[in-house]
Amino acid sequence: MPESIQDRTVYSLLEVAKSIQKTLADRYRSLYWVKAEMNKLNHYKHSGHCYPELVEKREGKVVAEIRSILWKSDFERINQQFVTLLNEPLRDGISILFQAGISYDPLHGLSLRIVDIDPAFVLGELEKEKKESIRRLQEEGLFDANRRLSFPPVPKRLAIISVETSKGLSDFYKIIGQNPWGYRFETTLYPALLQGDKSIPSIIRQLAVIAEQSERYDAVAIIRGGGGEVGLSSYNNYALAKAIAIFPIPVLTGIGHSTNETVSEMVSFKNAITPSELADFLIQKFHNFAIPVDQAREKLISSATATFVQEREVLHRLAQQLSWSSGNLVATERHQLHLLTQRLQLFGRHFLKEQQASLAHIQKIVDMADPKLLLKKGYSITQVRGKALQHAEQVQEGDLIETLLFDGKITSTVTTKS
Repeated sequence: MPESIQDRTVYSLLEVAKSIQKTLADRYRSLYWVKAEMNKLNHYKHSGHCYPELVEKREGKVVAEIRSILWKSDFERINQQFVTLLNEPLRDGISILFQAGISYDPLHGLSLRIVDIDPAFVLGELEKEKKESIRRLQEEGLFDANRRLSFPPVPKRLAIISVETSKGLSDFYKIIGQNPWGYRFETTLYPALLQGDKSIPSIIRQLAVIAEQSERYDAVAIIRGGGGEVGLSSYNNYALAKAIAIFPIPVLTGIGHSTNETVSEMVSFKNAITPSELADFLIQKFHNFAIPVDQAREKLISSATATFVQEREVLHRLAQQLSWSSGNLVATERHQLHLLTQRLQLFGRHFLKEQQASLAHIQKIVDMADPKLLLKKGYSITQVRGKALQHAEQVQEGDLIETLLFDGKITSTVTTKS
């Protein structure tokens, strides 16, 4: 009962609380469907109960917040519905449509007791965000910007955005690292969160880091393990999808097993359902480059071998022809040389006789011109100063002259000349 203190009616805190409790119980007797964002699930494993934090945001700001209760039995039932329909459990960071009763407890305050959550609404909200992101990117002409880039023939240098402990990443490394053809990849890991709302700024931040050094890489790969629609919802975010679409080098995605592509996967250069499939895609690129090279090498070797065989046969035939021709030529030339030798010998003897006869005739002429023969016939030769005297002008009175005879010489002095 209220007290009276100095003409004022005073209620105890418990009385006020119970009055609020009664008023709310009388006013809110039914269950209500409420739409809100479940900021945190707050599941306590030891009790099995959940205490979700529910908020409503407008333009990124929280405009309403209330706590709620989800008892163990209700949670297990609802969680199983999510696993069945969405392929993953109830989790933080999603917009939900839930049925709840409004209650007030004097000790714990106002809360909503959640009795049901519609998983189809969650799916619808995800689809709504997805369509809106697609619309904006298409209007801006960015939807297929990354896919228009040229892809390197040998994607050797890879920047990878993933969680180091991800099983999907482990599978990816195993396939590319142990490929039986010995193709070598260079990988650099850029760790990031890959699930929930925090994954969006985390991935965008790492994309910005890689973009500053994009010349070091041939492609970027975003890799995570499997997940359902809710787990992949962050990849429908417009900001993340835009960061991928405008990236300066090809972006490859291998982010889950879902058959419903996210916007980030749609705008990427290549989307693979699993990290293993993405690894196979990269190896196939090496194949596409290596196989023609190997074929060209084999063709070159085969062509060179055939050419060597053909030219060897030609050389063999030429050698045989040369051997026969040279032997025949040597025999012919030997015969010609023999004939020439005989001709030279015959001609030489005839020529020698002719020359001997000519020499004998010349000898007779020379002998006939011998001065001794002339002197023997009574002729003489007169000389003055060692020269034959032919004219009177060659001597002067008093000169000594010599007269050569067949059997001697006479020396005289010129006394007169006429």
